[in-house]
Amino acid sequence: MRIAYQYKLRPTKVQAAEIDRWLSMLCAQYNYLLADRFNWYEQNRSPVNACPLVCHLPELRDNPDYYSQKKTLPELKKSHPHYGDIYSQVLQDVVKRVKVTFDRFLKGDSNGKKSGKPRFKSRSRYKTFTYPQMKEDCLQDNLINLPKLGLIKVVLHRQLPTGFKIKTAAVTKKADGYYITLSLEDPTVPTVKPDINPESISGIDLGLKEFLTTSEGEVVAIPKHYRKAQKRNIVVQKRVSRRKKGSKGRQKAVKQLGRQHKKVADKRRDFHFKTANDLLKKYDVIVHEDLNIKGLSKSKLAKSVHDAGWSSFLSILANKAENAGLLVIAVNPKNTSQDCSNCGTKVPKKLHERWHSCPHCSCNLDRDHNAAINIKKRAVGHSVLKAKSLLSNSRIVLEAYTYCEAEV
Repeated sequence: MRIAYQYKLRPTKVQAAEIDRWLSMLCAQYNYLLADRFNWYEQNRSPVNACPLVCHLPELRDNPDYYSQKKTLPELKKSHPHYGDIYSQVLQDVVKRVKVTFDRFLKGDSNGKKSGKPRFKSRSRYKTFTYPQMKEDCLQDNLINLPKLGLIKVVLHRQLPTGFKIKTAAVTKKADGYYITLSLEDPTVPTVKPDINPESISGIDLGLKEFLTTSEGEVVAIPKHYRKAQKRNIVVQKRVSRRKKGSKGRQKAVKQLGRQHKKVADKRRDFHFKTANDLLKKYDVIVHEDLNIKGLSKSKLAKSVHDAGWSSFLSILANKAENAGLLVIAVNPKNTSQDCSNCGTKVPKKLHERWHSCPHCSCNLDRDHNAAINIKKRAVGHSVLKAKSLLSNSRIVLEAYTYCEAEV
């Protein structure tokens, strides 16, 4: 099993300056390696519908892949000796990041979905470097030993789980300081998930009036973290725009604005985790709509959709459910608000109409509650639920057979 814990770092001024210097050099190397790949891509491709009959191709060179770019690092340290101050595996991880980024652009990810063209990173956008391997005894009390950076104080707000070993460590610079993300692994934790109860199921309807409504009628109010912090954000944003570009005053105001936005993001993330935990404590199966959140975030409701953070919440809910051995199912969202949850008749409603009143069966419900019930019903007979149910029944039969055999 693999999990990640994030802690706050308390580096000294010398260590903080060294981390910033590393980030600056790694950013330059990332851009150089990415430019090398782009040069090869532009020089060696030729559109099929625009190739002339007689053409003079330049001398072709080998594709700069992961291994060939990795071999250039010793020469880099000879031509630029200051790169020798960076831990070798951290420098090698930059080559891997370039490879992953460029492969997603050309080939796509594991699902075949391609990403956009990679962009060169400015110094302010390159904020993380990774140690691909860590020693077992790297964490000593409240100090962590990072190669070539030394012992750095870390705020252990929670202890590492028993049996887990530190595999990788990623140092990140954020608006309010430095953080370290430890990737932990314990191969002894079983991957077989415990049996779930298909009857303990709830449908949730995400909204902008209320954050979510369950099929049992429970309502979670929407906190509107960004809306509440908007007045303060405007004041700080004006402070940035009034400062002269390149001045120390502007840099100070930008840091203040970054801390303000991070505070809003932290509050929203904390709310998402607590809401997901509350749902998974009550139900074994959670059903939600398979929403096109990317499309909704470009509509007139964009600010409210971003403030609610549906995508982040559903991702957290799915991850927490997987770790707990529970189930999260996404269903087709078409007409969940329009169809009557009692008789199934379509009752057209505009967006501002918040009450469902069916003229055929006299069903009267809140619009979101009606939608949540429809979402729950659409999960009935789902292939994943059927497989879980069959697995659970087969285990019950096997246990009963074993028990009878023991009695004999």
